[in-house]
Amino acid sequence: MLHVFLDESGDLGWTLDRPYRHGGSSRYLALAFLVADQSECKYPKRLAKKLCQARGIRHGQELKGCDLSRGDLVRFADMAARMISSHPRIGLRTITVKKENVQSHIRADPNKLYNYMLNLALPDLIKSHPRVVLSPDPRSIKVASGNSMVDYLQTQLWFEHDSPTVLVYQPLESHQSLAIQFVDVVAHIAWSFHEDGQAEAYEILPPHMTSKHLFFG
Repeated sequence: MLHVFLDESGDLGWTLDRPYRHGGSSRYLALAFLVADQSECKYPKRLAKKLCQARGIRHGQELKGCDLSRGDLVRFADMAARMISSHPRIGLRTITVKKENVQSHIRADPNKLYNYMLNLALPDLIKSHPRVVLSPDPRSIKVASGNSMVDYLQTQLWFEHDSPTVLVYQPLESHQSLAIQFVDVVAHIAWSFHEDGQAEAYEILPPHMTSKHLFFG
């Protein structure tokens, strides 16, 4: 069975007339996806656990990309690149939206934007699999639209992609899931590259990760 773990970095606020971190919203939102067969989910979990141990993060605590130094993020990216080189069926993908270019009528219902980003990023990765477990962190910004997210993606798979894939919605609390913590760091690397120009870790991943962009003009 195929598993998809997803998380995001940035926010869906639209206060763009003030600087970010000084009363304004983030200028970018990045979603990240970790796609792995059930037998290979252990490898990204091991990587996240190794980084937790190196930083003294105990069981029940949480590895988060925003808490890591640039050096930690580079080490993570190096380890992730080596992992995927050894296990090429594991997939990483990000999609990032440049929020200032999103039209006002779309901003009125940001959940639809979120769902659309999922539809651009996921179907080609999962449409050949009969059953796919989709696991977001329920505390993230999409929690209010969890069911609509799955319903929308399921409809797209069946009717637009002619795929028999059945989605199983299985949210996981990030502090209890090393896989969610792994993909949180990937999302942060993608987001911080666009938001803050932090390129060191991001530039390690492109040979091993597919990136999409939305509303970049």
